[in-house]
Amino acid sequence: MIFMLAGTSDAKELAEKLKEDGEEIVASVVTEEAAKKLTTSGIRTRIGRLTDNEMLQALKEERALALLDASHPFAEEASRNAIEAAKRAEIPYIRYERHSIHTYDKQVTKVASYEEAADLASKKGGTVFLTTGSKTLATFVKVLLPNKNVRMICRMLPRIENMEKCQQLGIEQKNIVAMQGPFSKELNLALYKQFDTDVVVTKESGKEGSFDEKVTAALELGLDVILIERPRISYGTVFHTEQEVRNYVKNMMKEGV
Repeated sequence: MIFMLAGTSDAKELAEKLKEDGEEIVASVVTEEAAKKLTTSGIRTRIGRLTDNEMLQALKEERALALLDASHPFAEEASRNAIEAAKRAEIPYIRYERHSIHTYDKQVTKVASYEEAADLASKKGGTVFLTTGSKTLATFVKVLLPNKNVRMICRMLPRIENMEKCQQLGIEQKNIVAMQGPFSKELNLALYKQFDTDVVVTKESGKEGSFDEKVTAALELGLDVILIERPRISYGTVFHTEQEVRNYVKNMMKEGV
């Protein structure tokens, strides 16, 4: 049995392919919504964020033979916990990660952290459109809200907990875009124009995260783009395509792990 960290659309597709290959999969996801999409495909799920100790316990309970980390490229804590849990469980750790996109390297400003992105956006001023989600929202609020020369627009999933977080952080409703992606280039263009955007802050989430659509729309309008680079983690065994993972798992199971 393979214990899989899932939740993204490409992780779901990979889980389905592995199931078609005859592999038993248990997917660990954060939300009920993600679990629903997987269970519809006949894949058993466990819901909730896991510490490394909790993940180790789950691996033992499921008698997992390998841990497949197909979490989001920016789910740094989840990946680090998975690496540690697999090590302690003495089972293989496999990382599946979307390809990075380098098409816009010379047209955007790259930064290594959310804090650096917030500081740079504050210096640029104007309307700052955040497409970084809710998890690190407090980092931007701390720097951008006190700046009278900045209007901060936050785009995030339309979840109750996200709206509650915005309220707690003092973000006005008129500055919240609560929508479920993926977003087309045309929709991004419309939103940037609607809010008279000057700066777009985004993450290098890859093609599956509609990265192209966000950046091309911003560049077409002549906006500044601040790009947060992916966390640098020593994963070990890493694959970027479904087929590579399927081949590796197939061989691994043949060899009895």
